[in-house]
Amino acid sequence: MKLLKRIRGPKIGTKLMLLGMLVLLIPAGISYRQLLEMERILIQAQSQTQLKTAQGISTLFNGREDLFNDLPLTLDDYDPLFANPMQNPVRFDGKDSDWGELEGKSKAFGLESPSDDAGFELTLGERSGQLNVLMKIFDRDHVFRDQETLRLDNADHVRLNFILPDGTDARIALTFPANGVTAAYSMDAEWKFSTNSGLPENRVQGFVEQTEYGYMLEFRLPLDSLGSRRFFGLSYVDVDDQATREIRAITQTLPKAGKAGFNLVVLRSPELLNIVEGLGYSGARIAVIDSQKRVRAQTGSLTSLRTEPLQPGISATLNEWFDQIRSVLDEFFVGSMQSIEIESQAISNTLIESALEGDPVVRRRNLSETQEIITAAHPIVSTNAILGTVIVEQNIDDILTFQRSALEQIVVLSTVGLLFVFSAMLIFAGRLAWRIRTLRHETSRSIDERGRLRTDALRSEINAADEIGDLARSVSGLLSKLHQHNQFLENMPRTLRHEINNPLNTLSTSLQNLVEEAPQIQDSKYLESAKRGVLRIGAIVQNLADAANLEEALESEEVEIIDLQQLVENYVNNCSISHKGAQFLFRGTQSAVYAKVSDYRIEQMLDKIVDNAIDFHRANSTVKVQLDTYRDFVQITVANRGPVLPKATQDSLFDSMVTHRSDGLQSKLHFGLGLYVVRIIAEYHGGTVRAMNLVDGSGVAIVIQIPLAEPTQRTALRAASVPAPRAVGAITAS
Repeated sequence: MKLLKRIRGPKIGTKLMLLGMLVLLIPAGISYRQLLEMERILIQAQSQTQLKTAQGISTLFNGREDLFNDLPLTLDDYDPLFANPMQNPVRFDGKDSDWGELEGKSKAFGLESPSDDAGFELTLGERSGQLNVLMKIFDRDHVFRDQETLRLDNADHVRLNFILPDGTDARIALTFPANGVTAAYSMDAEWKFSTNSGLPENRVQGFVEQTEYGYMLEFRLPLDSLGSRRFFGLSYVDVDDQATREIRAITQTLPKAGKAGFNLVVLRSPELLNIVEGLGYSGARIAVIDSQKRVRAQTGSLTSLRTEPLQPGISATLNEWFDQIRSVLDEFFVGSMQSIEIESQAISNTLIESALEGDPVVRRRNLSETQEIITAAHPIVSTNAILGTVIVEQNIDDILTFQRSALEQIVVLSTVGLLFVFSAMLIFAGRLAWRIRTLRHETSRSIDERGRLRTDALRSEINAADEIGDLARSVSGLLSKLHQHNQFLENMPRTLRHEINNPLNTLSTSLQNLVEEAPQIQDSKYLESAKRGVLRIGAIVQNLADAANLEEALESEEVEIIDLQQLVENYVNNCSISHKGAQFLFRGTQSAVYAKVSDYRIEQMLDKIVDNAIDFHRANSTVKVQLDTYRDFVQITVANRGPVLPKATQDSLFDSMVTHRSDGLQSKLHFGLGLYVVRIIAEYHGGTVRAMNLVDGSGVAIVIQIPLAEPTQRTALRAASVPAPRAVGAITAS
C-alpha cells in the first residue's frame, strides 16, 4: 500500500494527449467497424450475384443428359484415372512440393500391405494441354539403367501404354540413368529395345529423385498424344538384382477383370467446354462437375486482369503495412461479423456434395494467405436425377481494393487529425503547465525555508478568468491574511514588554519601599523570592523582545573587518573567568583570520552557544572552542561532551521557540530562542550554522561557518598565508 501511495499519476499534458488519442481512436474504430459492415454487405451481394450466375448457367444444362454421357465407353468397364485440373505450374525437380493443390487426390497401386515392394502412389493433373504425372514409387533396391547396353528392360523403369490419335498403339519407357532427368524411348512390342534407333522421345519429359523408400518421379506428356478416347495405361517395372538384372515384378494400373488392358483418363467434355468458355469473365472461374465429382468443363481464372503485382518500393511497403493493420484490426472487430465460412481446400467436398444433393450453396474461402474467393454452387437437374453442379468462383479483389483504399483514407485522415489534435493539445497543455508551474514557483518563493513570509500577495495569474485565476486569487488572499497574522505575532513581544514593564516597575518600586519602611524583613526569604520573580518576568519579556527585534536591529548594525582569531581567543579567556564551574579549551590558528563582521553580534552568538554547551556538558569535562580556516570561510566549532542529538531534532534545532531540553535541564530560563538567535546572526553575516554529533558519539558540536574578507582586504591586513584546514570530524571534547 505504501508503494501505491508513492506512485503519482501522469501530468496534465500526458492526460490531454491520452484523451486526444482516445477521442480519435474511438471514431476510427467506429469507421473501421462500418467498413467491415460494408464489406460484409458487398460480399453478400457478390455471393448472391454468383449464385444467380451459377443458377443461370445450370439452366443451360438442365435436362441435357447427352452432354454428360459423351465419354466413349461407360465407366463401369474401366478403372478410371482422374486427371485433376491444376491452377499452378509444376516444377519438375523430383519433389512433391508443387502438388499441394492435389493433396489427397492420389491413387495407390500394388500397396495392399506394408511389406509390398514395387508399388506406387499415382497422381494425375491436367494444365495447359499437358498431362502431369507424379509417382511415389516404393522400391527397396535401386537399380539404374546400364547405359553401356542397348536393352532398356534390365533396370527399374516406367512403361506407358496409350492409343495415338491415328488409332495405333504407343509404348514408351521412362528409364532412370541416375538421379535427375529421365530418358523416354519408344519401345517394341516386347519392351526390350527402342524402335527409333535409340533416339529419345522428347514429347515425354521427366525428373526422378532417389529417396529412402524408392523413387520420386515427375513427368508430363501432351494430351493431344492420347487421342479422343484418352486410353492410358501405366506400369512400374522393378529390377532388384544388379548382376542378373532380371525383372522381379511389374505393378500396373490394371482395369477390371476381363476388360482391356487400358485405363481411361477422364478429362473434360469438349461440348460442355465450348458452352462454358463463352460465359467466363475477368476474375472468375466457372467449372461444371458431373455427379461423380469429376470436372467436365472449366474456364476462366481467379486472377483479375486489372490486378498487377506492385513493384518493390513505397507503394508495396504501404500496401503491406495496410495489410498488417487490417489483420490486427480484424482480430478486434471481425469476430461475430464473419458469417461466411472460410475454408482452405481448392474446391470443398462438402460444397460439391451439398450441391449434388440439390441445395444451392455459397461459401467464402481462402486459396492462400493473400487471396480470398467466393464459391457458389448450383445443381444441374434432369427429370429423374441430378446430373452435376455448376461452380462459379470469383475473387474479392475489388472489395478488398475498395476496403484497402478506404482504410488508407481512414488511417491518413486519422493520422493527420491525430497530429493536429496532438499539436493543439500539446500547445494548450504546455501553456497550462507553464501557468501552473509559474504559480507554483511564485507560491513557493513567498515563504522561505524557515517558514517566514516573504510577500503578502501574488502577482501572476491574478487577473486570469479561469480556474487557475481563481486559485491564484485564493492563494493571494491566504498570503495576505497570513502576513497580517505574522505582523501581529511580531509586534506582540514589543507590546507585551511595554504593557508588562509598567506593573513590573511598580512592583519593583513597591518592594524597595517595603524594605525601606520595614528593614527587619530585608532578609526574608519571601522577599528574595518576590525579587527573583520580578527579575525572571523581566528577563522573559526582554528575551522575547530581543528575538523579535533582532532582524530589525541587524539591518542597522555596522560591520568591520576584524581578526576573528583574536576575538574568539579573548572571548574564551573571558569565559574561563566568568564561568568558574566550567573548563574551556581553545584551539585556533597561528595567524590572524580576517572577516567582515559585527564583533558585538559575534560575541552575542558565542554567548548563546557557550551557554548551551555549559548546560549540556558532562561534569568535569571540557568545553572546546576551535577555529579553522578554509579557502573562502572561517569555521568556529564549539563542542562539549554530553548527550547526543537525536536525528529527528537536528533539522528543527535552530527554529524559533523550539527546545529539546529534558526536565532535569530546565533549571534556567529557556524558551528555545538561543539557537534561533545564533542562526539569525550567522545568516546575517552570510554564513551557516549546523549541529552535529561527535564522531565518537561522546557529545555534540555546533559548527558556524562565516565568509572570510575579500582576498585583497586580507592581503592588506596580514602577510601570513592561510594554514591547511582541519576536518570537523577530528574534533574531540577532551
